[in-house]
Amino acid sequence: MYLPKFNQVDDIGQLHGFIRQQPFDAWSTLANGEISVNHIPFMLSENNDKHKDGAHNQNTSEYGTLVGHVARANPIWQEFSTTQDSVIVFQGAQAYISPSWYPSKHQHGKTVPTWIYVIVQARGIPTAITDKQWLLQHVQELTNHQESGLSLPWSVSDAPQEYIDKLINGIVGIEIPLTKLTAKFKLGQNCSQEDKLGVVNGLVTSEHPPSQLLLRIHTKFV
Repeated sequence: MYLPKFNQVDDIGQLHGFIRQQPFDAWSTLANGEISVNHIPFMLSENNDKHKDGAHNQNTSEYGTLVGHVARANPIWQEFSTTQDSVIVFQGAQAYISPSWYPSKHQHGKTVPTWIYVIVQARGIPTAITDKQWLLQHVQELTNHQESGLSLPWSVSDAPQEYIDKLINGIVGIEIPLTKLTAKFKLGQNCSQEDKLGVVNGLVTSEHPPSQLLLRIHTKFV
């Protein structure tokens, strides 16, 4: 990923927070000589206990560990590369920026359209996990996390046990201890203060919903 210094964000805590807010990602890995891309939600564990088929080992990746699952019918869990890092891309809000928002456009006209966006890329070698207790604990944690903000949260125990057991048999866990985290916050940091404020005003009046999310992020860099 092309990453100018002024678009780089290195704060691990901030990047972890972003991943937790945007857990749905594109997971890319080499598989049978081709790049395979799967889209699944990953949970982030900062200090993860790793269970693999009954084994229990301590994972101490300084960047954290991504934990998710795929359908057992999906061959990726048997085909992903164990020698080349996977790349997992978490994409946040993005928006088109019109030159008409820049005061400099009206001064000298030397402006062009651009796009602003927030991206976090993670890298690591995956492991497949088939242990049923691990899988049950994983889906419980994933469900509880996603349901926590709802007025009537659903829990795994709400469903019949035999039904849950059947579904657990149909998935395989994926665990990726991270070896690298890279973030690109392209938010016009290289623009003049006047043009930054022009972007804020443009986002305020935009009817594009992601623009409102970007507005909250962008104002931190003005």
